[in-house]
Amino acid sequence: MNRLQQLFKTQQKGLLSIYYTAGYPNLNDTLKIAETLEQCGADFLEIGFPYSDPVADGPVIQASSKEALDNGMTLPVLFEQLKELRQKVTIPILLMGYVNVVLQYGVKEFCKKCQEVGVDGCIIPDLPMYEYEEMYQTTFETYGLSNIFLVTPQTSEERIRKIDGLSNAFIYLVSSAATTGGNLSVSERSAAYFKRVADMQLKNPFVIGFGISDKETFDAATQYASGAIIGSAFVKNMNKADLEGSIKSFMKQLRG
Repeated sequence: MNRLQQLFKTQQKGLLSIYYTAGYPNLNDTLKIAETLEQCGADFLEIGFPYSDPVADGPVIQASSKEALDNGMTLPVLFEQLKELRQKVTIPILLMGYVNVVLQYGVKEFCKKCQEVGVDGCIIPDLPMYEYEEMYQTTFETYGLSNIFLVTPQTSEERIRKIDGLSNAFIYLVSSAATTGGNLSVSERSAAYFKRVADMQLKNPFVIGFGISDKETFDAATQYASGAIIGSAFVKNMNKADLEGSIKSFMKQLRG
């Protein structure tokens, strides 16, 4: 079992995940941010590796990706930075990004490097499910990596059950059919969607992302799910002049 699987086996409620972009606001901030987030009560982290065309992301994360690329962040640079990850951070770590970057690096080499530095899983939103199953699942599993799939309000029950069968940690429930950075409003429609998935009694827990920005929206989401993911609101809050201070004040609102 990797750290992610162990976490979800021992804790099923109130899990907080934070997303941030590697190489932003400064190239070498990646580990410092992870350490501070763990100290402030994050349960697991998603570190984004930047891409020039982040189609699923809203303006805040798009801008952070562009700045990270301008700073010189690449996948080889990120893996170099993460060599010291497990000397400093104990919580589960996911890498999140787009499939083109992984294909250019090489899928097997990517998975091998993740294992070497202590990454537990990844989220690659534009990796087709059938391609993962046919071409990459064995490689991911060989290197102890959990692949996290996204489910949207439009995803059919048949596909959700297929995703559940291919998953071994959690399922990422996208709160609405939009890009990141909106604001979650738990309307009757979204509540019905969350309940529909919960009623399917899947073997994997699910975590809600997109539009979670503060304690109110985190609490609303975690009524229905094992946890929630905050990305754009955290990235927007990062203050280059006082990075550690801005992280601590943001997390204090969530964790007290």
